Amino acid sequence: MSIEAKPFLKWAGGKGKLLSQLAAYLPQQVKVEPFTYIEPFVGGGAMLFYMLQHFGNIRKAIINDVNEDLILTYRTIRDDVDALVNCLFKMESEYLAIESQEGRSSMFYDVRELYNQHSGDGINRAAQLIFLNKTCFNGLYRVNGKGLFNVPFGRYANPTICNASLLRADSRLLQQSNIEICNGDYTETIAYVEGLTFVYLDPPYRPLDATSSFTAYAKGDFNDDDQRQLAAFCHQLNNAGCYWMESNADCSAKNPEDRFFEILYKDFCIERVNAVRSINANASKRGKLTELLIKNYE
Repeated sequence: MSIEAKPFLKWAGGKGKLLSQLAAYLPQQVKVEPFTYIEPFVGGGAMLFYMLQHFGNIRKAIINDVNEDLILTYRTIRDDVDALVNCLFKMESEYLAIESQEGRSSMFYDVRELYNQHSGDGINRAAQLIFLNKTCFNGLYRVNGKGLFNVPFGRYANPTICNASLLRADSRLLQQSNIEICNGDYTETIAYVEGLTFVYLDPPYRPLDATSSFTAYAKGDFNDDDQRQLAAFCHQLNNAGCYWMESNADCSAKNPEDRFFEILYKDFCIERVNAVRSINANASKRGKLTELLIKNYE
């Protein structure tokens, strides 16, 4: 039995536990007709892998992210998975052979330093990213204002750093000729709209409060002005005849007076889905909450 393709990284805001709910809100047309699938903020790719494995009628898929190293890793998994697996296996063997947490911590910070120096070729850089994701605190990906990865060491006893079967399953899926992997601003993806098109948008979420801000997937935060620009982009998609659905934070559930999204997307449909968040530095803020699903169709 072949392994199912799934995200190869743990990613803040990942949709792995929301897929059945998201699928229930897909437009009916994409369930029966050939369509173009666009994901401007691909992130960990849970929705991507789900769509590719459940919808054989996708005639073309375009995934994009502004994070250069994330897209480099997607392309490396697609084009050079065996070399990546070999590199990760060596890193995993070296790491797990170290018995002390102090020794493992030293290796982690050495790899983090190399990663922040942009050291090595594409394969090594992709391996560094996956290594750091599997061994850092809580599986976060976060960069500071200078674009440097700054998540500290995580004290995991026996992390799986090289999941060769999963990486090869992801590679087989990404090798399909109808998939294009892009690195750029999300607005550029509108150029790929063609015929029946469904766009799923999973941007950095608006913080629920001042202490929950986590938008640093790439250098530069995603602030309220960026959220407004994203809403304008959704209007452009609407005018282009696309079906689109966006996930974002349910700010009014936290603060009933915060109607930011209800006002911003007053022309569209807003649904609420139950979500579970497992990535937060504060354990008390992990757990169940609601998220918004905003869409331009009933």
